[in-house]
Amino acid sequence: MLNKNLLILCIGQIFSFTSPTVTVLLSGIIGSTLINIQYLATFPTALMIVGSAIGAPIAAKVMEIKGRKFGFILASLVNSFASLICAYALTISSFSIFCLGNLLIGLSVSFILQYRFAATELVQKENIPKAISLILLLGIVAALLGSNIVSITKDIFYTEFVGSYFSLSLLTIIPFFFFLFYDDEKSLNKQKSNNKKSVLKLLTNNNIKLAILSAGVGYITMSTLMTATPISMNIMHGYSIFSTGIVIQLHVVGMFLPSLFTGNLIKIYGHKNIIYSGIIILLICIFINFSFETYYGFMTGLILLGIGWNFLFISGTSLLVISYDEENKFLSQGLNDFVVFSTQAIGSLSAGFLLYLTSWKTLNLICIPMIIILLFYTLKSSFIKKID
Repeated sequence: MLNKNLLILCIGQIFSFTSPTVTVLLSGIIGSTLINIQYLATFPTALMIVGSAIGAPIAAKVMEIKGRKFGFILASLVNSFASLICAYALTISSFSIFCLGNLLIGLSVSFILQYRFAATELVQKENIPKAISLILLLGIVAALLGSNIVSITKDIFYTEFVGSYFSLSLLTIIPFFFFLFYDDEKSLNKQKSNNKKSVLKLLTNNNIKLAILSAGVGYITMSTLMTATPISMNIMHGYSIFSTGIVIQLHVVGMFLPSLFTGNLIKIYGHKNIIYSGIIILLICIFINFSFETYYGFMTGLILLGIGWNFLFISGTSLLVISYDEENKFLSQGLNDFVVFSTQAIGSLSAGFLLYLTSWKTLNLICIPMIIILLFYTLKSSFIKKID
């Protein structure tokens, strides 16, 4: 299954995906030191996700016109530059410039998230879930690499965390050199244009709607709780940056380690059953978060949050890929990521505000209705059309 292009995508994932991991870990904490309005502390994190949502249709269109290679090279340059902007913002204690840097990181992430779609184009249809899982699995390496390097380098300059973002800039420029050797498709999807559909026509496909809803609910739930966790642990409960970082790292492991077997589970049990499993895991996560506001409670809940997200996101992505026509792939991918990361942005934007307005327990309860909506739509889809 592994070939040159897929290997380059794997390397790209390892280094490029360090930036969103570091953003989740640090930006809420840094935000709280740069602005006195507490509920805006997570605004930089939210802007990264807003950037991902805004950039999703742009990334898809750019790659449709210019190719995957051009898009991935551009993403590496923007990602690295954005980290330098964040470093500069910290040296002058500018919340607004720090927000700008996070927004640009989000725009680059919208291109980076296309790695998983590019990987599916390099394998046989039966290996699509495995290809998606492989790319996501390497997110563990990215998370461990990013979080450890930024922790080691956070004090190398006079201002705390400037070194972290400088080292992040060096990490995220590495994929640029590898993507120079990436081979684009021979044609850039310019033929068969007579079969292209509108967005509304695409959404008449129940499989595509379920795919988007599954990934969207997984992301908004994960984003809301993950964004709030560093503030809840570090600021409200008094846990150290180190302890908070361990929980976030284990959460990211929970997000990506199941990718070792999620692809095979989908192949054996089907998309729908893995979606049901993800729903159950998220509900258990919320129960633990609500019941145990302890270090191990945070740890267990966040690990389960990651696993539930993994099941919903990989199932949704895989179902999407097998549901659209070749000539509509970029439109479908752009639509999917725009909707998914828009809902994620809503979760991140509201996380800090809702956390300070209510409590960690209430924030968890707020996530339940969205999960129930996914449950009912998945049940409904079983009666409309068989999805596997």
